[in-house]
Amino acid sequence: MDTISRENNTSNLLPIAGLIAGLLALVLGFVALLKVTTVSKALAADGDEIAKIDTIESTANSAAQVAQTANNSINKLNDSLRGDFDQITSKFASIDASLVKLQEMAKPSPRAAKASKHAPEAEGSAPGTVSSDGTYTVKSGDSLAKIARANGITLADLKAANPGVDPKRLKVGQKINLPTKPQ
Repeated sequence: MDTISRENNTSNLLPIAGLIAGLLALVLGFVALLKVTTVSKALAADGDEIAKIDTIESTANSAAQVAQTANNSINKLNDSLRGDFDQITSKFASIDASLVKLQEMAKPSPRAAKASKHAPEAEGSAPGTVSSDGTYTVKSGDSLAKIARANGITLADLKAANPGVDPKRLKVGQKINLPTKPQ
């Protein structure tokens, strides 16, 4: 009987072991379900953060493209301004050279000034005299009207014979053309 009762005892334990294994599986399943739910919630929260990161990344890329475009535009404008500045500089240099030439032409020559101080005056070169070629040398206090009266010509004819002369800026020693007197 011993043999039979041992067999019966082993067979009674088997359903209990199965029940314990099932309960263990059920507990482990429940724990796994709780973990999956927690992980799912964490993934949902991380999904929002990932979406925010993606939005920030696309905004940063757009800003970088806009900055690059602006930088290219600034470089083009800088090159254009440099070229324009170089052109203006060359124009100013040209104008400056022209002004220097005009100033040199406006200065009396040093030889002529020395000759007028030391040499005897030629005909028509002394202020207030008329030379043989029909030019008058301006003297102190002269005006176009006085010169016209003194030489028996009209003021209009005198102005017409000297279109480049400014009546308000006559200088002593300046030569002006006298028109021929009507016969």
